[in-house]
Amino acid sequence: MKFRVERDVLAEAVSWAARSLSPRPPVPVLSGLLLKAEHGTVSLSSFDYETSARLEIPAEITQEGTILVSGRLLADICRSLPSAPVDVETDGTKVTLTCRRSSFHLATMPENEYPALPALPAGNGVVDGAAFSQAVSQVIIAASKDDTLPILTGVRLEFENDLITFLATDRYRLAMRELSWAPSTPGQSMSALVKAKTLNEVAKTLGGSGELKLAITEDDSRLIAFESAGRATTSLLVDGDYPKIRSLFPETTAIHAVVSTSELVEAVRRVSLVAERNTPVRLAFTEGQVHLDAGTGEDAQASEELEARLEGEDITVAFNPGYLIEGLSVIETKFVRFSFTAAPKPAMLTAQAELDGEDSDDYRYLVMPVRLPN
Repeated sequence: MKFRVERDVLAEAVSWAARSLSPRPPVPVLSGLLLKAEHGTVSLSSFDYETSARLEIPAEITQEGTILVSGRLLADICRSLPSAPVDVETDGTKVTLTCRRSSFHLATMPENEYPALPALPAGNGVVDGAAFSQAVSQVIIAASKDDTLPILTGVRLEFENDLITFLATDRYRLAMRELSWAPSTPGQSMSALVKAKTLNEVAKTLGGSGELKLAITEDDSRLIAFESAGRATTSLLVDGDYPKIRSLFPETTAIHAVVSTSELVEAVRRVSLVAERNTPVRLAFTEGQVHLDAGTGEDAQASEELEARLEGEDITVAFNPGYLIEGLSVIETKFVRFSFTAAPKPAMLTAQAELDGEDSDDYRYLVMPVRLPN
């Protein structure tokens, strides 16, 4: 195999394909990237039995061929090369990268031992990549990071006609986001449980490339695929029955409070500086203001007041400051609306563009309060 390609093109492609390589692969060949040069393009592939990635880049091919080489080492080398064309050539079990006066010789791996990549399923529809990325960023904050509960480390995607619903929970907060998409055939109804980490990678690396194509297999392979701008990635779905969390979002609430989103985020950050580990920040809503405080007894204490609009009875609630800040930070409107049924019950946060406007229900964040002593 022998080809020439621009350094920036090669480095960016190798970095993307190698991003999901496991630091401790189950077999050595899975630490490699598979490069195949033919018909004027070089395809790069990675696979670890759970996720796969593949893309093609244009190249000047002198000799077609296939090699398997250490992905992380190749990525490090490509990033270090000067900005100039790179020549890649194999000689027996070695591959040489030459760029100006720099030359690297790497051992190849046996490509015949590399497993076949899963086939890409037929597309079920397309969604705007930027909107998809925003939806993912809003829901993955509520996904669990505890690998002992693998089901809760995933995000449930529910597809009904032209609507995708994203759902995530770690038992202490819930997040739900609805997003329009264009299904390939009308009347589609399906669901998938995808690791939050996988969705985050897809959102970061494919979300900015325009339309994002989504596909879910209908057989026992249990795969979801994402494809955009000539790049494709697949992932195994998470096994198990996801809890029915939709019903936990209240249909009616008697108490509503509207606060400036950015001001509340900063106030919670400041007040929580004196909150010891696992201690809450208290919010007391009265007409015209919300009073925040943290710390008790002879320990350090802090308080702050902000303007707020309240509808309903006065209410005092306490929250884990980290959970509250994460929920507020993904709300992109000027104001946030708190909806309560009662102080011991979860609070629902929604976005509100104007102080006197209607809240938007396409994103909802439900956070459990911390019980206060009588």
